[in-house]
Amino acid sequence: PFSGKRRSKPTMPTWNFSGEEIKRRESFQKLFFALLIAILLVYMVIAAILESLVHPLTIMLAVPFALTGVVVAFLASGISLNIMGYIGIVMLVGIVVNNAIVLLDRVRQLREAGASVRDALIEAGRQRLRPILMTTLTTMLALIPLALGIGNGAELRRPMAVAVIGGLGSSTLLTLLILPALYLCIEDGLTILRHLLL
Repeated sequence: PFSGKRRSKPTMPTWNFSGEEIKRRESFQKLFFALLIAILLVYMVIAAILESLVHPLTIMLAVPFALTGVVVAFLASGISLNIMGYIGIVMLVGIVVNNAIVLLDRVRQLREAGASVRDALIEAGRQRLRPILMTTLTTMLALIPLALGIGNGAELRRPMAVAVIGGLGSSTLLTLLILPALYLCIEDGLTILRHLLL
């Protein structure tokens, strides 16, 4: 018979993370903040070098180019992302934009000398191809022993080397192939916008 008393619902068991997992999450949050600060500082430096607010954004596209290489490198090597790998990603923000700065700074110089946008891109690509490839290859080759885990304690730093190698390789390739096309599209868009505003 109904007694009038409500039966209390059984409590569900709860669980939460603690210990090392909490420290890991805090570390990743701090590194994500460091990544955002790094992107902001790099943008400010590039804006000062190129004396433009638009084309630094074009150069910053090298960062997502690098992230695709990082993902591929980690999947190919079978290494999981850890704190050292994330540090390598933060380092990439400053490393991968170097090639784009070298290329687009030369484009700016040629345009100031009177060359058209298309001619400046072709000539800058021809002149800066060798220096870009040389600096990229030397950096990647220097990190190969670390990425292979050679030496004492190298296994701990291996994810950082894998992240830098993968990100630098993909960003260099995509910077040389895609960045000039993006630059040309942006310049065409700015030209159309100037005509519309005048």
